[in-house]
Amino acid sequence: MVHIFLISTEKFHIMDTPINKFDDIAGMLGEEQSDLLEYQSQTIPAEKLQKPGPHQIDEIFAGSDRNAQVLRNLSALYNSGRLSGTGYLSILPVDQGIEHTGGSSFAPNPDYFDPENIINLAIEGGCNGVATTFGGLALNSRKYAHKIPFIVKINHNELMTYPNKYDQIMFGSVHEAWNLGAAAVGATIYFGSEESNRQIIEVAQAFEEAHELGMATILWCYTRNNAFKEEGVDYHTAADLTGQANHLGVTIKADFIKQKLPDTNHGFEILKFGKTHPDMYEKLSSDHPIDLCRYQVINNYMGKIGLINSGGASGGESDFVEAVKTAVINKRAGGTGLISGRKAFQRPMKEGVKLLNLIQDVYLTDEINLA
Repeated sequence: MVHIFLISTEKFHIMDTPINKFDDIAGMLGEEQSDLLEYQSQTIPAEKLQKPGPHQIDEIFAGSDRNAQVLRNLSALYNSGRLSGTGYLSILPVDQGIEHTGGSSFAPNPDYFDPENIINLAIEGGCNGVATTFGGLALNSRKYAHKIPFIVKINHNELMTYPNKYDQIMFGSVHEAWNLGAAAVGATIYFGSEESNRQIIEVAQAFEEAHELGMATILWCYTRNNAFKEEGVDYHTAADLTGQANHLGVTIKADFIKQKLPDTNHGFEILKFGKTHPDMYEKLSSDHPIDLCRYQVINNYMGKIGLINSGGASGGESDFVEAVKTAVINKRAGGTGLISGRKAFQRPMKEGVKLLNLIQDVYLTDEINLA
């Protein structure tokens, strides 16, 4: 079976100039400006990392076992939107209608109950791709599959089971994702959960099939276990736990890893499980947010598999500042971009486009580089 994915080449290898200049971005960071923009990491040197750039596919994937159709679809992702040709990605993900219920997700802006508006936001916002559900993409497949790369989220945690349980289950087949013209499939594994072994097997098999059909793969590498909280501290977003989740994710051949930005560390030590080495905390990471994120990057085969951090929940007026901060940390740590949903779609489209463009401008700004 041959998978031919056609996409407009209008923006291929064209780097847009940023709307928001370096001084604008720096000013938004306020008191954290110097700490985030001038910090130089003392952990893994920047030169040891795979730095995102225009030759990412040639340098990383061309020598791999990915077939020619996967390379073509990776190229479609890397060469679409405002970040075309930079090696960085800006993706709009909208699966919250299932993961968080449609009402709670779209009540702030009911326009996005219509999945066509989700795709239009990604296009107008200059994103590299749009990640959403089978139903939403299938309903608009013939109209948009050639205009922006589709990423089909193939599994979800549904909230209609009572009492609620937390498990990722398949919502459709990899073949159907291919049939509707997807450039990639996305899946979530809850590492650390009781169901994680089954999820690892399911997703590994799905990713193998996706690669055979010519699609790229993106893994949401989330940790999930009630025991990952200790004395009021939530270690689900600890650098050591999320870094190890990433390392498992790249092992099942994810082409990109989506991960929450780390905000703490020492999870394995505090929770008293797993294996550790003193250098994990003393030489490979520190308490600085850029170093915490860099620990995630190095677990992605030293950045060869791109780390895309999530944008997080919408906080209203603070969203623009938080989006800039997250993008700066990700880029300076060695990451590949952001996958930001609620901050963009839970507001009027014009504002959502503005927020997405602001994130992209961080990656278009040469003065912001690896720490």
